[in-house]
Amino acid sequence: MSSPGITVSTGSTRATFLAAYSAVTLAQMTNALPGALNGTFAAEFHTSGAGLTWIAGIFMTGVVVFELSWGLLGDLFGRRRLLYAGAGLTAVGSVLAALAPTTGAMIAAQAVGGIGAGILFPISLSMIAALTPDPRARARVIATWAGFLSLGAVISPVLSGLTSSVFTVPGSEPGDPNVFSGWRVAYYIAAGVGVLVLIAATRAKDSAAPVERRLDLPGQATLALGLIAVLYATVQAVDAGFGAAEVIAAYIAGGILLVLFVIIEQRSAQPLIHLSLFRNRAYSITGIVAVTGMFAFLAICYSTSVAVGGLALAETWKVGVLFVFIQGPAFLFIPVVGWLIHHVAPRWVLTGGFALMAVSGYWLSTFSLGTPEEFGGTSWTAFIPPLLLLGIGFALTVGSVTAVAINTVEAHNIGMASATTNLLRDLGFALGPVLGSVIAFGIGATAFAVPLAGILGGAGLPEDAVAGLSQVPPLGFLSGWPDVISQFSGSALAGGAPQPAVDGMVQSLTTLQPQIQGAAGTSLGQGFQAVYLTAGIAATVSAFLTLFISGRSSSEPSAASESKSTEADAAV
Repeated sequence: MSSPGITVSTGSTRATFLAAYSAVTLAQMTNALPGALNGTFAAEFHTSGAGLTWIAGIFMTGVVVFELSWGLLGDLFGRRRLLYAGAGLTAVGSVLAALAPTTGAMIAAQAVGGIGAGILFPISLSMIAALTPDPRARARVIATWAGFLSLGAVISPVLSGLTSSVFTVPGSEPGDPNVFSGWRVAYYIAAGVGVLVLIAATRAKDSAAPVERRLDLPGQATLALGLIAVLYATVQAVDAGFGAAEVIAAYIAGGILLVLFVIIEQRSAQPLIHLSLFRNRAYSITGIVAVTGMFAFLAICYSTSVAVGGLALAETWKVGVLFVFIQGPAFLFIPVVGWLIHHVAPRWVLTGGFALMAVSGYWLSTFSLGTPEEFGGTSWTAFIPPLLLLGIGFALTVGSVTAVAINTVEAHNIGMASATTNLLRDLGFALGPVLGSVIAFGIGATAFAVPLAGILGGAGLPEDAVAGLSQVPPLGFLSGWPDVISQFSGSALAGGAPQPAVDGMVQSLTTLQPQIQGAAGTSLGQGFQAVYLTAGIAATVSAFLTLFISGRSSSEPSAASESKSTEADAAV
């Protein structure tokens, strides 16, 4: 039996559900893996602030820019084919990540994996929804789907922590793409899960909904390229500054493309997004909240990963434990949130969740960051209470935001409202690490300039040497000290300095290393304090705005509305 208007092929129902649940677990596993590993990436790849941001942000970019098209392609050409493609791309991306020797290779691997996961999220949901036409049965299986998604988010930090601690090959060199050790094992395991999904999908039922629709290629192209250009400009500004020519050019190109997207959508008979939805004030507010609220969540997650793993130098397993407290409530509270949405006005659930996230951000902004615990820095265990509040807030908001959105529109717009809200929510996820990096590394560089000049000037280094080293961002001194020394030596020799003089300056810098790195860590700590504060403000604004949303809510929704709203809640 299938939903009206949907064709379903022969195959195993059990295999279909197994493939769908495994697929969404895989997608969320690969999405969450970098969360506990940013400190490791900074140390191993000697990456810049922009590089670290791309590793964290490019995955969600792949999800965001195409997610409105994958569902339609599955409807037209069959969802099992799309599941094959998504699982295959995710597995390939995971293997490439495991083998990555450099920051650029890791970014490319994340991009491939993000496109694969972007397929798996909507297709796995639509496969099981197609087999459950009864609204209440569909509500149960979609709630289970959401549980497996949350399970993937819980598995990732544990997996990254365990593999980093247990799978270590003695004598292996950092960055060696051929070693089967450390954090790389987590990506090999993810690739193995991808293969299992492919195997399960071979016996799954295929489904399609050959509706009279066609892909909005002009809209998809301008949206994708516009968002990528804007995100590229913002990430490049982390290192190059907002005045750099490539940053300005990318912003201009992105702005033009997004304006073209709006024009195309207004004139299209079958638009990617019905812009008329935003004429509804309540829905517009919900769209804003979806972006700002999820930005706050991911900004806190990203800051915690870098501050604890990269600046405080905590072991990866400790960062993994912290992320369990962040992601765990979303898995444990599934029945609670489902009950609240159907018995309490969803906007109150949403307001309460954002309020908890705001408290978390403000609380974390008071922590002293940038100094390892062994040298008097904040203990990693102190992060547990505020991050648990963050996790509970996220559990209350991640599904409720769509439930509130669809309660503000007419019944015939529920499907598009759900899809558009999911897009905006995922855009907020993508902006978390991107804008968080701009704030943290920008403030960190400004705060670092004065103490660095004092340290270098007091050592008696030549003015040109001081000027050259002042251009190095604070993260460079922390994660790439050997590279800094090598580039400094090369520049000094190329400028005509004799070898003995260069050797003397290098010796002076080596002696100053603890002071320079201490100042760099403290300065970046101030930057991430500002990110926490910004996230708290964004969550506060989100909680306040939801108070002005008026929409339909009922403890006994109609069958059609219940089916749609539950499906939307799960599509995270």
